[in-house]
Amino acid sequence: MKLSVVSKKLWCVHKVLVLLITPLLFSPLLVTLPEKEGRCLYVVVLMATFWCTEALPLAVTAMLPICLFPTLGIIPSKKLCPQYFLETNFLFLSGLVLASSIEEWGLHRRIALKVLTIAGVKPARLILGMMTTSSFLSMWLSNTATTAMMLPIANAILESLFGDLESLKQKCKSTEDGDSEVINGQPTQMHSLPSVASEKQILSLEGMGAAEQTDLRTAKEIRSESEDQMRVWKGFLVCIPYAASIGGTATLTGTAPNLILIGQLKNNFPECDVINFGSWFAFAFPLMLIFLLLGWIWIAFLHGGLNTRLCFKKCDQRTEEEAKAQALIEEDYRKLGPLNFAQGAISFFFVLYAVLLFTRDPKFVTGWSVFFKKGYVSDTVTGVIIVSILFFFPSQKPSLSWWADPKASNSPYVPLLSWKKAQEAVPWNIILLLGGGFAMAQACEDSGLASWIGGHLQPLAKVPPAVAMMLITAFVACFTELASNTATIIIFLPVIAELASHVSVNPLYFMIPATVGSSYAFMLPVSTPPNSIAFASGHLMVKDMVKTGFVMNILGLLSVTLAINTWGLAMFNLDTYPDWARPLNQSAVHASNSTL
Repeated sequence: MKLSVVSKKLWCVHKVLVLLITPLLFSPLLVTLPEKEGRCLYVVVLMATFWCTEALPLAVTAMLPICLFPTLGIIPSKKLCPQYFLETNFLFLSGLVLASSIEEWGLHRRIALKVLTIAGVKPARLILGMMTTSSFLSMWLSNTATTAMMLPIANAILESLFGDLESLKQKCKSTEDGDSEVINGQPTQMHSLPSVASEKQILSLEGMGAAEQTDLRTAKEIRSESEDQMRVWKGFLVCIPYAASIGGTATLTGTAPNLILIGQLKNNFPECDVINFGSWFAFAFPLMLIFLLLGWIWIAFLHGGLNTRLCFKKCDQRTEEEAKAQALIEEDYRKLGPLNFAQGAISFFFVLYAVLLFTRDPKFVTGWSVFFKKGYVSDTVTGVIIVSILFFFPSQKPSLSWWADPKASNSPYVPLLSWKKAQEAVPWNIILLLGGGFAMAQACEDSGLASWIGGHLQPLAKVPPAVAMMLITAFVACFTELASNTATIIIFLPVIAELASHVSVNPLYFMIPATVGSSYAFMLPVSTPPNSIAFASGHLMVKDMVKTGFVMNILGLLSVTLAINTWGLAMFNLDTYPDWARPLNQSAVHASNSTL
């Protein structure tokens, strides 16, 4: 049998082979290390391998602690199972439910189109508008949902600017037959994204098809401009998923790794109350803005958004196309009609949700939590209260005349959100994944594995903390290119916390950059679901994402380094070793006020 045939057959069953071989491959850990630490490390390595290879669904791997930790005598199940629904999971759940109500009534679409009407249709400004809108929406919605909504909007606008993509590709490939050659582009039907076809239909280009005009430019001129336009199109395809990933880091509920950080802090450092929704936003939002600006400049530069031919050079045809694109955006916004009662109500509760979370305990001023017993009201309580209201608040404006009108409709009122819709919108696999991470962290702590690993990392104490922080962030950002960002941070955060404790550095100085860095996966289609959606359009190549994403990763690392060493240092007192971190490091030699 040929080697190629064998390799194909092996690939067909590679997941089964990983499931069978991995436990045998790492079995020496059970006998070569101290008993409890070795068993715990064995389970952690198994789970890390299964997560990275996706030999099992991520959520199924996340449930393995319930099977393995009790049977190996590491932690009893009655102590392990509650880790799967800590208050952090409820905070995440409340954010998802609120997001589903925003999507249910189309508020996200209204926000997106309004921003684009303001941004204009010049390539660089339109890329900025797309990135700004995507990042803002992904602060509250999932990154995947944001990308799936924004891509067809971008495609529709670009079609009105440059024509359909297939014709544009043909112009780029055309050979030069002479300077006087005339090309009449013949449009063909563009293949829309399969996952967002309904949105594509909504953004139809009805009425936008003008009579074809003969293009009297030479083939060389047309090809040159078509190549510029093609680069801009690719820039749009990559800027949306990148901006969604960046925006998700700005709020605690924006992406799962942020919540895992909170859960790990509560598990490892119960006395730590430094980070909540408000303090995280105060740190991460400026970071998001800086990275978003740097990312926009790079993408616009690389993909032709700053090209003088497209931005500044006068061209009647292009002016007409830009006017059509602007008209398309404005027309789609007008089709939405005025803000209805349901959208107004959702907007109110959305703003109320954000304000209450920001002001509960912002640290720099007294928050409203002082009106309640200390330590009783958390961000989770706030989130659940707001989303509970959505299930009974009416979606139609109440009217007293309805009671006096016998002819009025007696159909039951419809609330802003139904449980059926909320249940469909919540990714329960992510909830389980969060729980699996918290269960793993609890087992590492109880078994002594975290302290054992930290002790073996002691030589890193000789590395300056600032350098160590950059190395940790860079490593996590690279690792998350190949694995889920949630799984990545679950695996490494306990080790990072123990490392910080052993070298007497404020744990937040290492943990915050690592958490943010785990969301900076820009180089490969498999890195994040938003990247996959953009790549699935069929108009991007891997090299396009690698070329853009490599520099994006560097810009992200520099942005995080700047943030953590400036306002982050002052906000979280990162230049001192805090009292709340000392219980984890009882065996180590403490410095009363060790500085970075």
